[in-house]
Amino acid sequence: MNKQQLFENIKRKKSFLCVGLDTDIKKIPEHLLKEEDPIFAFNKAIIDATTDYCIAYKPNLAFYESMGVKGWIAFEKTVNYIKENYPDQFIIADAKRGDIGNTSAMYARTFFEELDIDSVTVAPYMGEDSVTPFLSYEGKWVILLALTSNKGSHDFQLTEDANGERLFEKVLKKSQKWANDEQMMYVVGATQGRAFEDIRKIVPNHFLLVPGIGAQGGSLEEVCKYGMNSTCGLIVNSSRGIIYVDKTENFAAAARAAAKEVQEQMAEQLKAIL
Repeated sequence: MNKQQLFENIKRKKSFLCVGLDTDIKKIPEHLLKEEDPIFAFNKAIIDATTDYCIAYKPNLAFYESMGVKGWIAFEKTVNYIKENYPDQFIIADAKRGDIGNTSAMYARTFFEELDIDSVTVAPYMGEDSVTPFLSYEGKWVILLALTSNKGSHDFQLTEDANGERLFEKVLKKSQKWANDEQMMYVVGATQGRAFEDIRKIVPNHFLLVPGIGAQGGSLEEVCKYGMNSTCGLIVNSSRGIIYVDKTENFAAAARAAAKEVQEQMAEQLKAIL
């Protein structure tokens, strides 16, 4: 999926919501534990319920890898289900990979050849040769960690060099030499507030994947005020605030209502550019 197609989906659905499939076997409704594949059963119900109101799904690999082979099978089934039934959905493998070149090449092969997923999150700490293997696939996206929503982001990402340049700013500037805004996005946490202003000065046209609204306390209004550009430029993720709002047999309907509520807020924000 290219950048224009992504924007067309945003306009059509009046939404830039990504539903995070952080599916924890210990948190899903108990009645699903009777299913042959509880994780996939939960994901399928959530996807069917929310697809009208979102433009992307983001399975977080940790939640699947924690279950070994069974979890990986559920992950693959989830990806295939989305591709076969809702091909307009942008799929993000939230894997945060990044290693020396030949290892990154294997990670890239996993997600872009074997699974044929649209995008993968990548950690930039090891530099250019750890990222470029992911960029050799036409039509696929690298979503580079830039400024994250967790408390520990202050440990390194906000540190300044002798010229006052913060580390996340260095990542943004340097990585633009590796790929353009048709192949690279950046992770910027919703809790970072007005830092979006500084980020947009460096990457005015790139899409930003924004976790941290909902359960983590980020403000959608603030993210849009400082981060939205003429093509929206935002994919805002909500995980727990949608998929775990109800743990009864009505969980899917509750998730749908939660997604609809966020979509309606996004529709209001999009009026400024549509």
